[in-house]
Amino acid sequence: MQTTTESIRTTQLLQEAEWQRLKLHHEKTLSSILTPYLEARSKQEKNPVLDFLFEYYKFRPAHLMRWSPGIGVELEVADDDKLPEISELTVDNGYAFINPIFFPQKRIRAVRWMLELLEKSRNQKPMFGCFGMHEWAMVYRAGEVRHGQIALRLPDDEIAEFVESRPLVCTHFDAFRFFTEPARPMNRHDLNRDNFQDMEQPGCIHTNMDLYKWAYKLCPWISSELLREAFLNALEARKIDMQASPYDAREFGLEPIKIETEAGRKVYIKKQMEVYENSKPIRERLIVAYKKFLEQVG
Repeated sequence: MQTTTESIRTTQLLQEAEWQRLKLHHEKTLSSILTPYLEARSKQEKNPVLDFLFEYYKFRPAHLMRWSPGIGVELEVADDDKLPEISELTVDNGYAFINPIFFPQKRIRAVRWMLELLEKSRNQKPMFGCFGMHEWAMVYRAGEVRHGQIALRLPDDEIAEFVESRPLVCTHFDAFRFFTEPARPMNRHDLNRDNFQDMEQPGCIHTNMDLYKWAYKLCPWISSELLREAFLNALEARKIDMQASPYDAREFGLEPIKIETEAGRKVYIKKQMEVYENSKPIRERLIVAYKKFLEQVG
């Protein structure tokens, strides 16, 4: 698709001092998290929260740190050397903007699928009765565990007894696919790639964590502010994920949420609902960003 410069002039103008301030804020906010993490990782020190966010989600810390205004924003530029490190930028008469002509048209179909997923999950009724048991189902009668560097809080037989005492009601396929073979038939829902979209619901911790994935999939075409908010939301969701798991992650500052007890299940639901509420505006902004993108590119 060929797009003329006139047809892609942007809807928002940022003076150089303003976008430089936004860029610095983005970098400082993330540096406080990523710098110590990367230093620890260079020493082969594990972190079950951030390791997950950068290994399960295939987006590098350096890319997360890279600031972008997103599509539809024009930057005043007095010095090209200060431009963000974004290859999709076009500079024209002292102004820079992310040029839609650089987006691969073969990816448009995937973008439309992601937008449809976001809209479907928004419209589903939230469910809060899973109690984070997906991590338990991933080690149920496994013989070995996925996070071998972290000890389990309970012996295998007690984990198995608890899993067998509760219904498994996971709705998120990308969690379900890591269930052990004995655990899969115990889940109330038959999850697969074909019904992925239809089963997503906004109460799910992992569905809300995945908002980070749907944000970085559209980088640098969405703003780094939205990407950062999705990442920080995923960070909090993953902490709860590990706290409610059968792993003992106290050495990482994660006190257990003992969902094997009634009190622990009450704590989990409270935290799950907090993630749900925090995720709603992020999902809405992502939907708006996807639609804005498709208006200019699709």
